[in-house]
Amino acid sequence: MGRLVVLDGLDGSGKSTQLDRLNEYFTQNHIDYRQISFPDYAQPSSTLVNMYLHGEFGDAADAVNAYAASSFYAVDRFASYKKFWQTDYEAGRLILAARYTTSNAIHQMGKLPREEWDAYLQWLQDYEYGLLGLPRPDRVIFLDMPLEISQCLLSHRYEGDEAKKDIHERDLQYLKTCRESALYAADVLGWDVVSCGENGEPLPIETISERLVSLVTKGL
Repeated sequence: MGRLVVLDGLDGSGKSTQLDRLNEYFTQNHIDYRQISFPDYAQPSSTLVNMYLHGEFGDAADAVNAYAASSFYAVDRFASYKKFWQTDYEAGRLILAARYTTSNAIHQMGKLPREEWDAYLQWLQDYEYGLLGLPRPDRVIFLDMPLEISQCLLSHRYEGDEAKKDIHERDLQYLKTCRESALYAADVLGWDVVSCGENGEPLPIETISERLVSLVTKGL
């Protein structure tokens, strides 16, 4: 089997920038890999995810419960795996994923009471890795960008047009809970956490990249 490395983080954490830099590093160093990204908006398997994020089931993130919303994303991942990257993974290639099952832990677990978080994490692993048969990641890296910084970066991305944000991005309390969920899951499941900001400012892109390269290439 191949090696699956997941890069995750809240919106505005710099995932796209860091993925571009990892792609550049892999290309320059002739490392054979495949990049995948979730949700896969180009495919019909993401239809329920799109409907959810655009408020068709309710205009707040908690309008759809944690287990139903998790299923929307899980089905999209299953379709992607079976159609596009199962062969590469089974042939031994490195797979670099932008978000994965980990995103359900980050974005959906916080809808539940804190005392149910452990049970949810167990359900999530049993469901996606066990019942659906998706590969378990060999390494998960969470980009931890302070919320006040990520919101500034998102505003810049959308040129100040708040209407362009989805139901996750515009709910600050929800995003705060997501960060708490992510750090809890990281502790329980052994994810690597990379700090991306301090003193109200994002860390230099190069500083974060160096840390990511070190983590991603460990064991190659």
